[in-house]
Amino acid sequence: MNFSASFAAPRKLFVAFLLAMMLVVGGCRNPQTPAPPSETSQQVQPAEGGAVASDAVPGSAFNKFFPAGGDGYERVYTQEKTGFAEAKLKRDGQDIAMLAISDTISTPIAAQKFQNSQATIAGYPAVTVGNTQTAILVADRFQVKVISRSPDFTEADREAWIQRFDLSGLAQLK
Repeated sequence: MNFSASFAAPRKLFVAFLLAMMLVVGGCRNPQTPAPPSETSQQVQPAEGGAVASDAVPGSAFNKFFPAGGDGYERVYTQEKTGFAEAKLKRDGQDIAMLAISDTISTPIAAQKFQNSQATIAGYPAVTVGNTQTAILVADRFQVKVISRSPDFTEADREAWIQRFDLSGLAQLK
């Protein structure tokens, strides 16, 4: 009796079984499942049907409300689209924070988190998310957010930079 020949058939069956299982398991995966959104993009994902509201403010309209650089800080715009604008805040060439304005008309859930807020910054309802994000809601519509990218950029720094935005000008925007 040929010993290796007696194991050839079961081995072929085993290999065939493994290949079939790999196809079944791989086929169950949903290739259209998107990666989890980043911290910043979470605030601008439309709540219903994936569409940005037709009356959302163009992102370019927000740029004039961002604080200028200076005192060793550099502001670099990084993203602008309907209902959203974002800039990096740099110091000594390092990203230390993200500054963002978003129109919550497309994302009403973003505005809801401010409803029960007891905290305020510059007279606007404020929330802190985790240890890195501080945001306010201006004119019940525009979320102004500062996100720390450096452990040296504290909550007090985020609050100070929020106050450097032209909040009264933003409140007049329609």
